[in-house]
Amino acid sequence: MVNIKKRYLLVKLLSIVLVLFLVSCINRTDASKQLFSASTGITNVNIDSINKILTSIHAADKAKQLEVLFNNKVKKLGFNGCVLIAQRGQIIFKKVAGFSNIKTNDPLKLNSAFQLSSTSKTLTAAAILLLKDQGKISLDDNVQKFFPQFPYSNITIKLLLTHRSGLNNYLYFAEPLCDASNCYNGKKFDNNVLMQIIETLKPHVYAPPNRKFEYCNTNYAILASIVEKVSNSNFADFMDQQFFQPLGMKNTWVHNLKYDTLHTDLTIGHLASGQIEKEIFADDVIGDKGIYSTVEDLFKWDQALYTEKILRKGTIEEAFKGYSNEHKGARNYGFGWRLIDDGKKEDKVVYHNGWWHGYNSTFFRRPSDQTTIIILSNKSNMSSYHIDDILSIINKKSTTL
Repeated sequence: MVNIKKRYLLVKLLSIVLVLFLVSCINRTDASKQLFSASTGITNVNIDSINKILTSIHAADKAKQLEVLFNNKVKKLGFNGCVLIAQRGQIIFKKVAGFSNIKTNDPLKLNSAFQLSSTSKTLTAAAILLLKDQGKISLDDNVQKFFPQFPYSNITIKLLLTHRSGLNNYLYFAEPLCDASNCYNGKKFDNNVLMQIIETLKPHVYAPPNRKFEYCNTNYAILASIVEKVSNSNFADFMDQQFFQPLGMKNTWVHNLKYDTLHTDLTIGHLASGQIEKEIFADDVIGDKGIYSTVEDLFKWDQALYTEKILRKGTIEEAFKGYSNEHKGARNYGFGWRLIDDGKKEDKVVYHNGWWHGYNSTFFRRPSDQTTIIILSNKSNMSSYHIDDILSIINKKSTTL
């Protein structure tokens, strides 16, 4: 079994490097020229309006440049995956490159589904926020309200959402307890078993609650378990009924036997060498990861965040606010979203990346001009996170509307 901790820390370091670059290169846009209603979300536009938008942002020219850029990424860097890029709410570029299964040469398709890895956290957080909007929970509720045997006091839902719980990362403390078949004491290692381990073995914590920000997958696994407790439904069914079906995300689901067998366009994760990723530790723990989706479905989720179709406007604004301010800087974390926020609305970036078992995901959003960059890859490749060259094309000055 490979050392999860070393690989996880490497990806974490690369994510920090990406953030530092983005802070230096975010382009300022004129938020006043958005075609959105502040109260109701996206404005209904006709074909002429859409064409006007595409012309004003030079979408055709940008698409040509993006095509050249990604052809180079495929040829020189070995990129294997799907891409969708939009500006002002209009898709200007989509690309599919490579294979769903490299061993069998099964080609990727636009509706090929990828493991979102930690990008799943954006949806897990939204599930919690939906329950809050429905009046079923409070973000100040203690975890012990839902799991009385939970051994740590004063850890609230809000602290889980913002990675301020101080809890230990289960990827580290649980790996030595599980065998090669992903079992603990003969049971499949999933969220239920993870909660049993926490309750019985009481792994040491990194810090007291709310002392500092410490990104930790345990937080979001527990949040998924809270969703199940409150909704009296398994997490996969809840997300399908409350999010995926209402938003028309037909190729999105939470990993479990039922939904895995319903979807035929599931990709396989690969190592950078092209070999199939065989490691299975923790695959059945969900919430921190475990959601499969496509670039087009993720774009539907992206666009829904400009409306109140699922969440209230005020709730979305709360999710995009930073809650860890002990260190000065533009980087922060909201409710399931990483942030780059220097206090200027036009510069704000809301995003989340992911890595798990050969999958890389980038979900970049700049709300001021509704720029979206979605990159999903099923062959471990750090180029998936390198979007500076994409932004340099997107940020080119466009004609005003």
